Amino acid sequence: MAALSSDFTDHTVLVYDTYGNYLNSSVVTSHDREARQVELEKLPEELNANENCKLIILSSPTPCEFQGKVKKLGAGFYIALFQGQERESREAPRYPVATPALITAHIIDDQVYGIQTPIKVKLINISTTGIRFSAPYYSFDHGDLFQMDLFIGKTQKKVTAKVVNNVDNNDDTSDYGCRFLLIQ
Repeated sequence: MAALSSDFTDHTVLVYDTYGNYLNSSVVTSHDREARQVELEKLPEELNANENCKLIILSSPTPCEFQGKVKKLGAGFYIALFQGQERESREAPRYPVATPALITAHIIDDQVYGIQTPIKVKLINISTTGIRFSAPYYSFDHGDLFQMDLFIGKTQKKVTAKVVNNVDNNDDTSDYGCRFLLIQ
C-alpha cells in the first residue's frame, strides 16, 4: 500500500462526506508530504472550509484512504489536510459510488482472455481494498480473476481484481465482491 510519503500528485481522488456519501471525484494537483496536505483540482460544492471529509486516492498498486479537513487557501483554492494514517485493513469501509465500469478480460491460469464485447457493470461501492458491482448475464465464480476499466471523473483506471464473494439476484444479474490486486 502506498504510504503517506508517496507522491499523490495527478492521482484521481474520490471525495466523501463524513457519513460516507459520495460527493465527487477530482485530481490531486499538488501534494505537500511534510504538511500532510493535498490540493484538489475541484472541491465538491457540498463541502465548506473547516468541514471534515474522507478521501480515497486511487494510487497504484492499491488505493489509500484518508480523513481530512477542508482548508481554504488563497482565492478559491482548497486544501484537504490529512488526519491520521491510511487504512491497511481488509475491513476497510465501503462507500457508495456511481461510475461506469467495463469488464474487459477474464484471467484463467495466468492467461488473459479478452472479452470481445466488454461487459458494462454497475458499481455498487468501493473501498481501499476492493469493489462491489452488479453484472448481467456473465458469470464469475469465487476466486476468478478479471480486468476492469473504471471511469472516474476524467480518469480511466485499469483494475485487476479477484472475486471473493458473489450473490445471484432475482433479475438475471449477480453482485460480486472483489479484492483489488492491481490498479494501473
